[in-house]
Amino acid sequence: MSDPYDPAREGAQMAFDGRMSYTDYLQLDAILGAQKPLSDAHDELLFIIQHQTSELWMRLALHELAAARAEIAAGRLRPAFKMLARVARIFEQLNSAWDVLRTMTPSDYTRFRHRLGQSSGFQSWQYRLIEFTAGNRNPAMLRPHAHRPDLAAALEAELARPSLYDTAIGRLAAAGIPVPAEVLGRDPRGPWRAHEGVQAAWRAVYADPATHWELYELAEKLVDFEDYFRRWRFNHVTTVERIIGLRRGTGGTSGVAYLRRMLEVELFPELWHLRTVL
Repeated sequence: MSDPYDPAREGAQMAFDGRMSYTDYLQLDAILGAQKPLSDAHDELLFIIQHQTSELWMRLALHELAAARAEIAAGRLRPAFKMLARVARIFEQLNSAWDVLRTMTPSDYTRFRHRLGQSSGFQSWQYRLIEFTAGNRNPAMLRPHAHRPDLAAALEAELARPSLYDTAIGRLAAAGIPVPAEVLGRDPRGPWRAHEGVQAAWRAVYADPATHWELYELAEKLVDFEDYFRRWRFNHVTTVERIIGLRRGTGGTSGVAYLRRMLEVELFPELWHLRTVL
């Protein structure tokens, strides 16, 4: 029988006294120590990890969206394409996570649901920041974060700057495609309203993609992102209904009814509506 394989013979580092290890670099002690179930229910750990990992993916999505917006504003569209493609894949990953959570039955959830108190995914400030960054802006949604001045300030700061969609429309104007002045000069804090002039601008791009190829690709990257984002919302609704039916959410929302209303929200409405008139 041969001797057991020893990776050290090939140069693998095996001693880490005073040196940075994998656990150190990733701060796994802090991450793996952050799951603190409040009950003895077996499935509470699943519930916590599902939401914690979702928040980590959202952090990366925000990192990519902010960088993509900066690149678009500077007229460097090709790097932004990679970042937006990554955001779409992040939401594909988030979609897959619902499949794991759906292994939890209503009976499993009722064993620890009362331990959540008033906490709810509705209160996720990172999710709200993703919506604000993309362009779905509702100042009323600042209120759930008023108890945390630091989080409220981050959300307020986002409302004060042009959204990803505002920035993309600014690129249309910079390329010489007519965009209504009231759109370019609008208050970024306000909710986006679908505008026929913006649809006409995007239609000009789609009517001649060879001439406007980068803007055409930008539009499709935005649609890809919203496509996966919509799927995430739909899977959220389905998972919640499967587990709690039509009961109210722990955060006081109407639960499934509220989530169904959110399915009607369009981040980039003109990019969807123009498909009917091309």
